[in-house]
Amino acid sequence: MKRLLLIMTGILFFAVINAQSLEEIVKKYSEAASLDKLVTISTIKVSGKMSTMGMEMPMEIYMKNPNKIKTVYSFQGQNMITVFDGEKGYTVNPMMGSTEPIELSADQIRQIQDNNSFTNQVLNYLNKGKLTLVGEEAVNSNPAYKLKAEVEGEGPVFMFIDKSTYLLVKTTMTVEQMGNTMNVESYMSDYVNNDGVVMPKKTTTIANGMEAAVITFDKIEVNIPMEDSIFKIK
Repeated sequence: MKRLLLIMTGILFFAVINAQSLEEIVKKYSEAASLDKLVTISTIKVSGKMSTMGMEMPMEIYMKNPNKIKTVYSFQGQNMITVFDGEKGYTVNPMMGSTEPIELSADQIRQIQDNNSFTNQVLNYLNKGKLTLVGEEAVNSNPAYKLKAEVEGEGPVFMFIDKSTYLLVKTTMTVEQMGNTMNVESYMSDYVNNDGVVMPKKTTTIANGMEAAVITFDKIEVNIPMEDSIFKIK
């Protein structure tokens, strides 16, 4: 009986330490990414490009605190737009043969909000009890904490926090697309701090072991004038 109590006590002790460690990791990640300072920032505009399948597409991302976001990709004179105005989201994709705005589902809106720099997704998962520390793993030969987030409608997403910088350096997830299952890995690098906004200038996405896309940010503008009409397309 005493032995059983000792085992149970040890398990409970480990669970408490594990929970404390997870909270500390999230706290240091939030500090490293300056996410606690974003309340003082009103707008962010990012300009760059996405390279995929031999094509290069200029891109712009507009973000207005707390949750407005618009992404524009340009290709052969046409713009592919995804926007959320704080209430509703729409997409326009002439590459798919339509120039009319199509309203986004709740899941699609949640997905584009994952790219909103004003949102601390890691902390949100922790507060909802959907984040666990599952171990450590090297990313590009550097040790990193491996966190598991249970994402509604998508399944688990693994996030890797570098042990020295406490910045997010990798995510992995399994997605279903057109009946196919793909393992998608994204690597974040070349972090910069621009007027309190910390973000990677380069993100490389690999699907089933093959490079699918590389997004590079060339310019990051902070607290520039940004009318709400930018986020209205309907």
